[in-house]
Amino acid sequence: MGPIVALDSCTLSSVPGTDPNEESPRRSAPWSKTQPAYAGSYLSIGLAGLGVIGLVVAVASRPTLARAAASQDWPPFVLVTGLLLIGRVANDDGLFAAAGDRLARVASNGGVLFLGVTVLVGVVTAVLNLDTSVAFLTPVLVYTARTRGGGEGPLLYGCLLMSNAGSLLLTGSNLTNLIVLGHSHLSGAGFLASMWAPALTALVVTAAVVALLERRDLGTKARTTTKLTHPIIGVGVAGVVCATVLVVVLPNPAIAVVAVGVAATAYRLVARKDRARDVLETLGAPTLAGLFGVAVALGTLGRAWSWPASFMGHLDLWATAGIAAASAVLVNNLPAASLLASRTPAHPLALLIGLNLGPNLFVTGSLAWLLWLRAGRAAGAVPSVWRASRIGIVAVPLSMVAALGVLLLTGAS
Repeated sequence: MGPIVALDSCTLSSVPGTDPNEESPRRSAPWSKTQPAYAGSYLSIGLAGLGVIGLVVAVASRPTLARAAASQDWPPFVLVTGLLLIGRVANDDGLFAAAGDRLARVASNGGVLFLGVTVLVGVVTAVLNLDTSVAFLTPVLVYTARTRGGGEGPLLYGCLLMSNAGSLLLTGSNLTNLIVLGHSHLSGAGFLASMWAPALTALVVTAAVVALLERRDLGTKARTTTKLTHPIIGVGVAGVVCATVLVVVLPNPAIAVVAVGVAATAYRLVARKDRARDVLETLGAPTLAGLFGVAVALGTLGRAWSWPASFMGHLDLWATAGIAAASAVLVNNLPAASLLASRTPAHPLALLIGLNLGPNLFVTGSLAWLLWLRAGRAAGAVPSVWRASRIGIVAVPLSMVAALGVLLLTGAS
């Protein structure tokens, strides 16, 4: 799941350091100029209004149930706030830019580059959330493809689809994980122990489908002439490490992670390396508030109306994942998670496989799609919803079947 973002109006071609024949300074990489921005977004404003209305109706009609829904839903939103702050600091320190530079240089061919990108996307998604991965890596990967003189397709579409697939590894990797697991009190380490094999399987299968369908652009030879970006090893790295440990060790890491994010951001503000207005735009308070209101409203509905829980309770593991994927496409995966997990689900891990992989089918499945579209366009690329969906139509059923099969084989289900 990813909040809506709009990148800075400058494109790659207009930012210093984006010409493949120009030596770009360490802090002038194009992706350091791209930031999630919510101000002026009609969809953000509309979503905020819808969320407020839903929240008011829920509290007025069923205050007790609304309180229970809010108790289940607030940790994911607090956690993603912290991860977005940490991701912003890491991005400004050049960590993502440096990774992209080095991948472009060490990869002997497009296939090796794509393998490295798969690892990079999987790690960033798992550790810093789906939102951070799509928002900050999309322009990095577009630029990486261009510096090699190759096609952007595998890296551009791979970033979106593999970010969704990689969001099954840790509880903090996707908002839906914490919402669905709200009843189970499963620790981060326990979730990792149960899901590492299905998650990695889903990521590998998704990557293989993207590589196969976009194979024409993987045959280019390396042609990188830009100067390496050297990251700052400091607050950004420390924040990433702390967030990783906290998400794995604590059963509810939201408060601890947001504290790390606030501390890292405060350091940069005091040092005058960042601006408060830009930080607030990164968080996108209207969008997050709107999503929280919608989630609470649907969580309240699910507690007041027993049919969804009763229906899901009669499904097996395979049908649960299928219904979850279809629901994600129909109403978006976050509202679907709030509704389907308003009561303790019979197959929570299968439900998550459907909710996290299903959005790769179409743009309605996750707000991360809109984030990716805007990030790609601001980077000068031309991302296509239909082209991404064509890949997703092949990748989703294969990755879901593979992940569910591994889940059964490992006995984690």
